[in-house]
Amino acid sequence: MGSVWHPSPNFGPRRNGARPDMVVLHHTAMQSCGAARDRLCCPEAQVSAHYLMSETGETLHMVAEDMRAWHGGAGRWGAVEDVNSHSIGIELANTGTHPYPEPQMRALETLLRGILHRHAISPERVIAHSDMAPDRKSDPGARFDWARLARAGLSVWPTPDATATGRFDTHAKAFGYTAGVTPAVRLAAFRLRFRPWASGPQDATDLALIADLARRFPVDRGCTNA
Repeated sequence: MGSVWHPSPNFGPRRNGARPDMVVLHHTAMQSCGAARDRLCCPEAQVSAHYLMSETGETLHMVAEDMRAWHGGAGRWGAVEDVNSHSIGIELANTGTHPYPEPQMRALETLLRGILHRHAISPERVIAHSDMAPDRKSDPGARFDWARLARAGLSVWPTPDATATGRFDTHAKAFGYTAGVTPAVRLAAFRLRFRPWASGPQDATDLALIADLARRFPVDRGCTNA
């Protein structure tokens, strides 16, 4: 299923010669895809995304990939502070409380393959909105199947490193969680993506997983224009 051009007026040029070197996934947190479409096209809202995808996989292309959509807001991933200038934003129609349907996930995989190929983006640079803005955002949320994307080569997933040493926070920053937040917020953002049902203080499993991610996927290694 291809995308349909449905332009939003909310965009501008990428700053300082930046090119897309990451993808940020969002959920709309609205009751319908139509409501999200209208908001992303409303000049007063001053928000947009490159793509909006419905629960059935229908995809609206709203901002050209070479332009800067307004989806990330304040945040940071690795060395990148202006995430909007460096990323392509994909909004998935979902309230944040229900699973992502199979047609939507299949369409997302197809869309991501094309984006990563066109811009030579590495899988570790497909991230959550909650990764780059952990103090503000929780999307795409605990229901999103990151492991599935990793199996398809479209994101990454950790393998526990039983020999891991060091501090969780140090490894988390090395992987990409560099936003100016407390260690507790960084841990919560990591768990939301990789251990969504975990709770309580940081434990050995957290350390084993983040150490593996930091070792295999150090942030900015796959960035071509930081």
